[in-house]
Amino acid sequence: MNKRFVNKNGPIFLFSFVLLLKSAVAWFVVFNDGPSWSIVFTEIPFFIIVFSLIEWFATKRKILYYMISNLFITLIYFAVLMYYKYYGVIATYHALQQADKVTKVGESTYSLITPYYLFIFVDIVFFLFFMFRPKYIARWKERGSRRMNRPVLIVITAVSFGLCIFNIWPNHASMNEIKKAKSMGILNYEVYTLFADTTEKDEIINSKEISQKSIDELKSITTPVSPQYWGVDKGKNLIVVQMESFQNFLIGLTLDGQEITPNLNKLAKENIYFSNFYTNAGQGTTSDAEFVVNSSFYVPKNEPATSSVYMKKAVPSLPRLLSENGYDTATFHTNDVEFWNRKELYKAIGFDKYYDQSFYGDEDHIAFGSSDEVLFAKTVPELTKLDAKNEPFYAMVMSMSAHHPFRIPEDKYNMKLPERYEGTLLGDYIRAQNYADFAMGQFLEGLKSSGLWDDSLIVFYGDHQGVPMYTLGSKERDMMEELLGHEYGYTDMFNIPFIMHSPSVDLPEKIDLTGGQIDILPTVANLLGVSVQNQLHFGEDLLNQQTNLIPLRHFLPSGSFINDNSMYVTGNAYADGLNYSLRDNTISADGSTEMQFTAAQRLLHMSNSYILQLPDLQ
Repeated sequence: MNKRFVNKNGPIFLFSFVLLLKSAVAWFVVFNDGPSWSIVFTEIPFFIIVFSLIEWFATKRKILYYMISNLFITLIYFAVLMYYKYYGVIATYHALQQADKVTKVGESTYSLITPYYLFIFVDIVFFLFFMFRPKYIARWKERGSRRMNRPVLIVITAVSFGLCIFNIWPNHASMNEIKKAKSMGILNYEVYTLFADTTEKDEIINSKEISQKSIDELKSITTPVSPQYWGVDKGKNLIVVQMESFQNFLIGLTLDGQEITPNLNKLAKENIYFSNFYTNAGQGTTSDAEFVVNSSFYVPKNEPATSSVYMKKAVPSLPRLLSENGYDTATFHTNDVEFWNRKELYKAIGFDKYYDQSFYGDEDHIAFGSSDEVLFAKTVPELTKLDAKNEPFYAMVMSMSAHHPFRIPEDKYNMKLPERYEGTLLGDYIRAQNYADFAMGQFLEGLKSSGLWDDSLIVFYGDHQGVPMYTLGSKERDMMEELLGHEYGYTDMFNIPFIMHSPSVDLPEKIDLTGGQIDILPTVANLLGVSVQNQLHFGEDLLNQQTNLIPLRHFLPSGSFINDNSMYVTGNAYADGLNYSLRDNTISADGSTEMQFTAAQRLLHMSNSYILQLPDLQ
């Protein structure tokens, strides 16, 4: 009797057990406290429902359908743990829509794989091996033809469906995506996200209700009648330098007596340096940083700006603003312009011209194109040509050599790492940024020798985090704590430097006001004497404000934001969220208000609503 029961009902329980083991691996990677007995009630019911459909409707090739379902669910778990390893968030169908990018950043993706991740594919290899052996094919067919006991199937399907609903519904209002996935179960969360996005549409705020005054009121700021430093660099060129994966902890850092970034250290000492500055990039990382800096709007909720409907709009932007004031505009990057859909980005934000791999070639290849040395060597002559014209220019220059996984050729090594750093992500990161700083030094020399340094407002900032805390092992976390003097956390990871060189006036040496990439447009516009009064923007002029509120997207739970003292990370709602001190990443009992929490979400909603109602590009 028992043997007969097992023969008829065995596949559904066997495959469910196999997938349970795989879910445990995913939970171990994604959730701080790893797998627990709760996965029996959050993950297994989903497996049972999928396999029940096979039992109800498949009369032939039943085992094959089991295996296909097993493979599909395995791939979801693998995508979840790989995505979390770098981004620190749960991958949903939104992220999977960007899967084509994986092949283009292959080395970066493969570097994230830890050998035990591949454990979840062992059973698939095992099944494939036996499936193509004749005696086992006959056995699979025979077992696949057996119909599962119907009363048993009805009971386990009903119970599983009830458990899925019980897991999903009480937790659907949680704002913390990680907590939501843990409470619902990873697969339930994936299905719920798909369902919610197709049935619950965000209400669009009428563009007539979105004004600069309403934005400033939410941020608790007012625009001064006579702003400081207005127009001190009027008529000067603007050069914006975006530095790949550059985090602020590198500034002034030494390792065994060696300065890691001597050129940028000097730049920070001799010019205005914002040390409390943060990335606003989302899923699109580097291209998102380009979008935010050039538009002073936030990135969309669930996708890169360059993959969104934003690219069909004539977005108010820095290139358009400066073009209206007589500037030529151009952007410089050694990768192919089609990567991350940049060609459409540059149309949407109005750049006159772009220079990409077709201009730089592929010589001295590092990461995805020519090295930073080639980038800067070929860019300076082009900037000189632009400078020779009667009108000023705006140029955006983006470095790329220090891209994850930070593996540069040995002939580019310019510093000796301590032995304990060799072969680690942190060591590779430090060495790559040391090389990037070396190349930056050559660029600075080129700007000075060509006369551009004395005729241009030049700004430097990092595009996004380079050392994900989720990727570091315990040894590397200890090394980070040794370097920083405190545990490495969110506030360190998203902190990037912002440095400005003005050829016309001595600006303050260092400003501690909280700022973000969203603030660059109004800040440089003030110095250039270009009014933003008639151009909506969500950033603020950092030289003329004393407070800030910066909503965050994608890398932290929905509702997270930065204020003057803390980085607030949402819990299930505001009340159980955590405030991390911007000074040392310690958790404080207060540091934010629910009013700021509400205002930050409203700002994101206003930004998205306004762009969606813009006219389409002609």
